[in-house]
Amino acid sequence: MAAQLLDFVPATEDARTAEEPEGATPGKMALELDCVRLHDFTTAENGVPTLLCTPLALHGGAVADLAPGHSLVEALRGAGIDRLFMADWRTASPDMRSLGIDEYLAALNVLVDDVGGRVDLVGLCQGGWLSLIYAARFPAKVRKLVMAGAPIDLAAAHCGLSAVAEATPLTVFQGLVNSGNGLVIGRSIAKFWGNPTGTKDIHEILQTAHPIGSPEFTRLEASFRKWNSWTIDVPGKYYLEVVEKLYKRNELARGNFVALGQRIDLSRLRLPIYLLAGSADDVVAPEQALAVQRLVGTSPEALCHQVAPCNHLSLFMGRRTLEEYWPAIVRWMKEAD
Repeated sequence: MAAQLLDFVPATEDARTAEEPEGATPGKMALELDCVRLHDFTTAENGVPTLLCTPLALHGGAVADLAPGHSLVEALRGAGIDRLFMADWRTASPDMRSLGIDEYLAALNVLVDDVGGRVDLVGLCQGGWLSLIYAARFPAKVRKLVMAGAPIDLAAAHCGLSAVAEATPLTVFQGLVNSGNGLVIGRSIAKFWGNPTGTKDIHEILQTAHPIGSPEFTRLEASFRKWNSWTIDVPGKYYLEVVEKLYKRNELARGNFVALGQRIDLSRLRLPIYLLAGSADDVVAPEQALAVQRLVGTSPEALCHQVAPCNHLSLFMGRRTLEEYWPAIVRWMKEAD
């Protein structure tokens, strides 16, 4: 596996040919920072805002807004979230190579302050652990926390991604960073995430009733392929911190993770939390996500979870999952404190 990880496309200035996909839901750009853009999908001025924290890993924020009927943004708004914002992490430029997890937490803090200073935070996949760390570091700024397909306790179970991280020497990951001149080039590591790209796989991910070969599915498949072909580059420092601190040392679950100068003790976190996992998720095992329930200090009555019969990407873009699971999450979010 170590040899395979080093077998990737060399980075060049003109190698990025795919076009960044646009989200399906109309909105406006509320704020632009070097490392993140804040999309504004609000339709009302009052109420606690919801901030959707997309993953900083491989693909852009369109994972949450792929196409009509396959958009978490659309599902949240349709279920009654009137003040909705989304953090869309930008592909890293060479001058961002030294950014680490702390810098991204600081950027997330700017977004939270910009939308009012207190939010309901929804973290997807790698955006889930970032949201959990943020909530533990700034508990007064998060009212409720939702995490979907988020790897939290990597020792709770094995799955494809965590097994690769565990079995591969850290020097190999350092080699990826060195080969990218301080960045990890997204297109170079895409195959190791295991995103299936066959037509039947895409049909399963999207959970669409449109048959393969129909004009409707053909359009959906094209949208998925466009999204999947555009990858983001990440700072080498951030990448190595994630691999070493989260995937190898499991510091967040073990209580050893330090964020912005403070050790993160999840047992002191008292926020209401809702967890969503996929039973067939081979990127984040359900046990890795649901372990949050035994790590935090939240009272049992303020903890909720669901396991949807789906794979990883279906949690965010599968029609059935969006229709059957996310409205209940929104109802929970809209309940009084």
